[in-house]
Amino acid sequence: MVRDIAEQLKARFSEMDVEVPLEDIEKKLDELINKFRVPVEEAKRSVVSQYSKDRKSADLLKVKDIQSDGQWISLKTKVVQLWPSESESIAQSGLIGDETGTIRFVSWVKSDLPPVEEGKCYMLKNVVTDEWQGRYNVKLTRSTEIVPIEDDIEVSSVVEEFLGAIVDIQSGSGLIKRCEFCKRALAKGSCGEHGKVEGMYDLRIKGVIDDGKMVQDILLNREIVESLIGITLDEAKKMAAEALDQSLVLDAFRERLIGRYFSIKGPRVGRYILVEDVKSSPKISDQDVTELIKEAEAL
Repeated sequence: MVRDIAEQLKARFSEMDVEVPLEDIEKKLDELINKFRVPVEEAKRSVVSQYSKDRKSADLLKVKDIQSDGQWISLKTKVVQLWPSESESIAQSGLIGDETGTIRFVSWVKSDLPPVEEGKCYMLKNVVTDEWQGRYNVKLTRSTEIVPIEDDIEVSSVVEEFLGAIVDIQSGSGLIKRCEFCKRALAKGSCGEHGKVEGMYDLRIKGVIDDGKMVQDILLNREIVESLIGITLDEAKKMAAEALDQSLVLDAFRERLIGRYFSIKGPRVGRYILVEDVKSSPKISDQDVTELIKEAEAL
């Protein structure tokens, strides 16, 4: 098994223009897997990380040109949005983009990289592409170099539309606090990067919308939330203070949204649509559906 994996990695290194003797790869894998009982996938990542540090500078690509898994590249991008960490092993994750599109990124805690800031532009040198659920993303590793740049990159994205009923408002929605330094959502008053901080209040909705055939995760920022719900950030803070209960805001959001139909529009990122436009829609009756089917069949 180790030999087969070593040959796979040897071929991968060759594609990256990195020359590593097959025997060296096999020896390192054998040590990690059989001696130290490291899981196979983790051992593969460790070997790739070790030998890729000595590789030449990665090619500078545009987001739209990312078309393969395991490719070492450099990107000149803008940080569009930072997301709450879903794992203790993730330092930062979010959305980056350039003039050609957007892509998800992940920075690992073990990589020990400086944090990026939302709205700022960077040259990301030596990041590796990855494919998950049919979509590409990039991973920032120990060999990645993060260089702030002064450019103001105009980010392009593909807009999608979805019509359905909101069936869930998830935890992490409502009145939340973000780190004032990196904009990450706080967990129990603490930022994963900066520890205990004062934080600043924000409004957010992480929801699920259902069109009867499929469900879609959606994210709504403060501006969209205030417009949709009719509650401003200051009003939400006042509600929470008077009730001595921050969850009151989340309850109000759920009461006003769940079961109602909306037409939403925005760019897709991973499993989410980042809502930029939302309109209330009447419930679609079975009769309406039947009429639409008849019209479609007549075309």
